[in-house]
Amino acid sequence: MSLNQNAVGKMTNYRWTICAMLFFATTVNYLDRQVLSLTWDEFIKPEFHWDESHYGTITSVFSIVYAVCMLFAGRFIDWMGTKKGFLWAIGVWSAGACLHALCGIVTEHFVGLHSAAELMGATGDVVVTIATISMYCFLAARCVLALGEAGNFPAAIKVTAEYFPKKDRAYATSIFNAGASIGALVAPLTIPLLAKAWGWEMAFIVIGGLGFIWMGFWVFMYSKPSESKHVNKAELEYIEQDKHEEGAAPVVEEKDEKKMKFWQCFSYKQTWAFAFGKFMTDGVWWFFLFWTPSYLNTQFGIKTSEGLGIALIFTLYAITMLSIYGGKLPTIIMNRTGLNPYAARMRAMLIFAFFPLVVLLAQPLGTISPWLPVIMIGIGGAAHQSWSANIFSTVSDMFPRAAIASITGIGGMAGGFGSMILQKVAGNLFVYSSGSTIVDGKEVEMTHDLLEQGAQFVRPAMEFMGFSGKPAGYFIIFCVCAVAYLIGWIVMKALVPKYKPITL
Repeated sequence: MSLNQNAVGKMTNYRWTICAMLFFATTVNYLDRQVLSLTWDEFIKPEFHWDESHYGTITSVFSIVYAVCMLFAGRFIDWMGTKKGFLWAIGVWSAGACLHALCGIVTEHFVGLHSAAELMGATGDVVVTIATISMYCFLAARCVLALGEAGNFPAAIKVTAEYFPKKDRAYATSIFNAGASIGALVAPLTIPLLAKAWGWEMAFIVIGGLGFIWMGFWVFMYSKPSESKHVNKAELEYIEQDKHEEGAAPVVEEKDEKKMKFWQCFSYKQTWAFAFGKFMTDGVWWFFLFWTPSYLNTQFGIKTSEGLGIALIFTLYAITMLSIYGGKLPTIIMNRTGLNPYAARMRAMLIFAFFPLVVLLAQPLGTISPWLPVIMIGIGGAAHQSWSANIFSTVSDMFPRAAIASITGIGGMAGGFGSMILQKVAGNLFVYSSGSTIVDGKEVEMTHDLLEQGAQFVRPAMEFMGFSGKPAGYFIIFCVCAVAYLIGWIVMKALVPKYKPITL
């Protein structure tokens, strides 16, 4: 029992209840984000006559809007405070998630049709109109979703800094960050079945409504540790132990802390290190999240509404749950070596940066069984989440509490830009790699159905490392994903070689 427990009684553990709330918020966040990826290929694509380019445009625009909003979301959270700021964020993104359900109605109205069956049965130039209008409808809904979702991680990281000492932050972050994996895990078990039973629109409405339920709990459960009736003196002293460390900066109340001007944030190498690490790696996770269901359908003909598809996606994200231990590794390193938090975190992140290299094997092993690439991608995803928990914690290691959400937002913006580039390139690459043929005097993407009908390539399918067509395109993107973490780590280490906290 610690000295502070002896002095003031048994310590409460309300900080872990708050961590659980952050976990559920992140779970809902990723559920809302994944509804489209699990419904577009099987349900939405045939209704609106999309191809990978349409989907790539939607995911890339979501990423860029998310990126820009992240830049301001962090500042908004710092200004509004974590309680009100989180409520605004999840309220907006939940409304955006539900708005997706209206896209079909709006498209029908503009093209003068009256049902999904009429949309699917359309031919000629009407098909182009349907695809274009529906894409813009989804883009609008996606932008609202991105606006709200941008506030999740700046708010969650700020709450973690409020409720946990530095030595526990990476572990707490890995726990709430595991909500991303749980959301991705629950999604294939629920979303395709909802879409199959009640239509893809209902999937967006039901999943989107979960955020409003979370808001009700947050209103009554959250307050700052010093103001919470659930946090006793022993737990408060444990939370604030960093203030009493030898050599620590003088204690100041957060409301009296000197504020970091927004543009001042960009003057520190620590900001650029965090931002570059996010730029290189966020898009990898989003690529796995957005494209894996389509990859399984394209390469293996496996639909996510079928038993095998559900099992594969579930297995992939079950593997990523190993990341919950990723936040523990820096603590173990600190205890065994005496390294400071930043040095221990960077050592752990280097270890995690090597694991995504197994994604290089995904495509070659896919010739044996679809289970093998899923396992490789799952290992890469687990490594990403472990990396993510630690890179977020470098912000609270080096920046004062009043600037944490702003710096997190800047890094999130960089990650969103990286994802936007990867999603757009991937969508166009998959269309281009398929080759093309001529149908009704127009050049169109070569599909498996057209090949079976005896159509001839006008533009031949892409070849790469023994693979042809879309599998070749996926192999190229997998190669990029595999090396992204090592590149990110090398640049981060070059920018900030040693622990150097920022003082104002």
